[in-house]
Amino acid sequence: MTAHQAALEALTRYFGYDSFRPGQQGIVEALLAGRDVLGVMPTGAGKSVCYQIPAALSPGMTLVISPLISLMRDQVDALNDLGLPAAFINTTQTPDEQAMVFAQAAAGQIKLLYVAPERLETGRFRDFAARTPISLIAVDEAHCVSQWGQDFRSSYLGIGDFIAGLPQRPPVGAFTATATERVRRDIVGLLGLRNPAVTVTGFDRPNLYFDVVKLETKYKAAWVARYVADHPDESGIVYCATRKTTEALTDTLNQMGHPAVAYHGGMSPDAREAAQRDFITDKVPVVVATNAFGMGIDKSNVRYVIHHNLPESIEAYYQEAGRAGRDGEPSRCTLLWNESDIVTRRRLLDNDYENERLTPEEQEIVRQSKRRLLDGMVGYCRTTDCLHRYMTRYFGQELSPNAGSTAGEDIAADSSQSGKCGACSNCESTFETIDVTRVAQAISRCVHDVGQRVGSGKIVKILRGSRAQDLAWLNPERMPTFGMLKDVNEARVRDVLSQMATDGYLSIAEGRMPIVMFGARAAGLFVQIMEPLDDVGKPPLPTSTMRSNGWNASRRRPVPVGAGEWLILPIPPMFPAMRWARISRTMTRNRCSRSYANCDAPSPRKSASRRTSCSPTRPCATWPASSRLPTRNFWRSTASVNTSSTSTASASCKPSPRSMPGVRHNNLL
Repeated sequence: MTAHQAALEALTRYFGYDSFRPGQQGIVEALLAGRDVLGVMPTGAGKSVCYQIPAALSPGMTLVISPLISLMRDQVDALNDLGLPAAFINTTQTPDEQAMVFAQAAAGQIKLLYVAPERLETGRFRDFAARTPISLIAVDEAHCVSQWGQDFRSSYLGIGDFIAGLPQRPPVGAFTATATERVRRDIVGLLGLRNPAVTVTGFDRPNLYFDVVKLETKYKAAWVARYVADHPDESGIVYCATRKTTEALTDTLNQMGHPAVAYHGGMSPDAREAAQRDFITDKVPVVVATNAFGMGIDKSNVRYVIHHNLPESIEAYYQEAGRAGRDGEPSRCTLLWNESDIVTRRRLLDNDYENERLTPEEQEIVRQSKRRLLDGMVGYCRTTDCLHRYMTRYFGQELSPNAGSTAGEDIAADSSQSGKCGACSNCESTFETIDVTRVAQAISRCVHDVGQRVGSGKIVKILRGSRAQDLAWLNPERMPTFGMLKDVNEARVRDVLSQMATDGYLSIAEGRMPIVMFGARAAGLFVQIMEPLDDVGKPPLPTSTMRSNGWNASRRRPVPVGAGEWLILPIPPMFPAMRWARISRTMTRNRCSRSYANCDAPSPRKSASRRTSCSPTRPCATWPASSRLPTRNFWRSTASVNTSSTSTASASCKPSPRSMPGVRHNNLL
């Protein structure tokens, strides 16, 4: 009997199928021939069969490395029901139970043994693996090994060393549902696959209808409840970004009479297991969960997956959304998002990554990779292209013009001619193109005006002419961009700013204070004179009047060439992140020095009194009784200043940093 015939016989005997699905046969035959494989197959394509059939036909034990305990339990129970002896070793077992499994495996009574990657690092398991014949190693969710992937787990980095340390190396199979070309290279390299047979069956799921809905946070719960009420006989998953949101939405659905269970990592193992069991057995139709739920869950009749918040990457979204319609029936995948979701995701990415296995440099690489992945997800929300094509193109696959039509349905004639898929909201919608050049220019200029030191919220407020108290320290009324977009809807300003960040023209700093700065794509532009921003009335001066290519290199600031001109300057080496640069103006208002125009009160250079800023929250300029230029004091004044009065307010200012040893002084414009 040939290997192909033996594999088909095992497929029929254990799983009841007469033929393999696309991609399965080649992987099974390669593993049986002793060759390493990498299988990239969408959710529901039957990845587990690709190593379970070789395990049934091989003489020794197959070691399956799986990331989730719930996945282990489900697959072990299913395999034992099919007649394939299987077991797992994890932290839910007592030492005596683990010892019994070790003994059964050593005696050859177990065909498939499931373990977590952390288990490979223990001395007891390494000793066991060195004594026990292992005929095959299967690495499930293999994308977790790559720092460029959406679900990097450092424990996967030890798998390659474990395989290399075995007395006799067995063939290795790595399997995942989502992996870009870069992630696939990482999987091959980090797991040490030897000349693997790579199978990529395609990423498109034509039976899934993709939908993107931009919705304010306060309306999301009502939207989800209405959808669940309209589909009472269907099973669905609702993904949320945080545990708090998960529990709140679950309570809302239950209070409205829609049975639902919550699932997240903060729950006890027993509670999570009960919630998963109730959902899989259709006792409860809806599960509201974080991304801790669903990896490898074997439930074929999920009819919809709703994302209450923006996922962290296209890979994560496609894997989670792919849990709908695994039986091939039409199903729906809806993403609810808004601008605050982007802020939340950036904060989660910036604050939650600490790993003792990685050096600080490696951690920074992972963090930057995750931010890049998030940008791809934001692009998915904003694109007007076909959503099926956007995702498959992301993974390196180009669809035919008619791809994406729902299974069992004919493609409409007009859709065929226009190349629309008929299975996503973008292809069924009509979009209006709006020129937002003016908005984008104003945002860039405002970022420069505020010195790249505030967040997006304050930038929007300044552009729309807000006089909010939290802006007082910036003195925004003096900025040329103050109120420039007061006629533009706030949501549109935020939308354009976010798009500029996604496109690389702006960047948003990491950490608790997401400061808006200029991005990498904002550099390297030629000098262009822009329209004046105020009523000064002076024509722009020719660029030949600018010294050192428009910059005074010794002072590292724009050279004043006139009032009111805006220039796009070529970026000198010391300013790699700047795009829009405003030529500084000579300040004549209130006779203030050009670099220290901070107060509304008259500020002569010779005075016996001290002047302070009219806002107690901004740095003050202290005017000494001498003919010297004022000294910049970056310590906040403790004075209570009456802004309605032009008289000098008494103040108690701390000593200037210039006079304090060990304090660095930055003379800003």
